[in-house]
Amino acid sequence: MNVQRLPGTTRATASAGHEIGNHSYSHPALYLRSPRFISSELSAAQSVIADTTGVTPTLFRAPFGARWFGLREAQRELNLLGVMWTVLGLDWKLSADQVASRIVARAENGAIICLHDGRGIRANPDISRTLEAVERIIPVLQSRGYIFETVSQLLCPNN
Repeated sequence: MNVQRLPGTTRATASAGHEIGNHSYSHPALYLRSPRFISSELSAAQSVIADTTGVTPTLFRAPFGARWFGLREAQRELNLLGVMWTVLGLDWKLSADQVASRIVARAENGAIICLHDGRGIRANPDISRTLEAVERIIPVLQSRGYIFETVSQLLCPNN
C-alpha cells in the first residue's frame, strides 16, 4: 500500500540502487491467517512493486517477523527468499540516541539491520528519530571499516 501511495518515492529509491523487497501489501500480522490470505498479501505486493519499479522483488520479510502456516508455500510460488534481521533498531519506540547506540553495539560483519520508514501503513509517519539515528550510525560503522550493501549483495556476493 505504501508503494501505491508513494510511487515517486519508490521509483527514486529503486533508481538510487536500493533493493526493494516484499513486506506484504498491507502489513498485517500473518499469524492466525489462512494460506490464501497470506498468498494474496504477498502476490499483491509483488504486483504493485513490479508495476511501480519495473523490478520484481526476490526477497521477503514478514511483517513483525511473524511467520505462519502457508507462508513458505506463498514464498515458493513467488520465488521469494525469506530474510530476517540480525539487529533490530526498535526505532518505532526508542529515541534516536537509543536506536543509534543499540545498532552500533550490535552490528557485526554480515549484519542485517532492521529500521523502519514508518510504522505500518500510516499516511505521514514521523521518521525523524530513524533518520537522526541513521545519520549517527553510518559514520561510526564506516569508521570501523564496515561497508553497506544490499541484502542480495550480502547473501549472493558472486552475482
